Amino acid sequence: MIKRIGATAKAIELIKILQEKHGDLMFYQAGGCCEGTQPQCFEKGGFYQRLGDVCIGTIENTEFWVDKDLFEYWKHTHFTLDVIDAFGAGGFSLETPLKKTFQIEYRIFTPEEEQLLEPVKYIE
Repeated sequence: MIKRIGATAKAIELIKILQEKHGDLMFYQAGGCCEGTQPQCFEKGGFYQRLGDVCIGTIENTEFWVDKDLFEYWKHTHFTLDVIDAFGAGGFSLETPLKKTFQIEYRIFTPEEEQLLEPVKYIE
């Protein structure tokens, strides 16, 4: 099966640091502007998903949720979670005090990969 989400070594390292400090985590990527244009990291249960939102996979046992409308637009792409030295808009994500910002890089799945994608989970 082909995963829909991956992560760089830097992102995995930061996730582990945040897990040590905050326990179980979750990611949410909204489709809006400003704060919604970057993935947000919360303590698990610290953000309530909407009906129809989609879990595209996990990174380090951390679910990565995507806004249902954003998923429809990007469902043919692989997400790679990365982290940069920057202060994200709004500062709601757990990495903000560390002066880091998670970001996503996208690439289109090949036709062969499309046939082998891991299933997603929806909020019902």
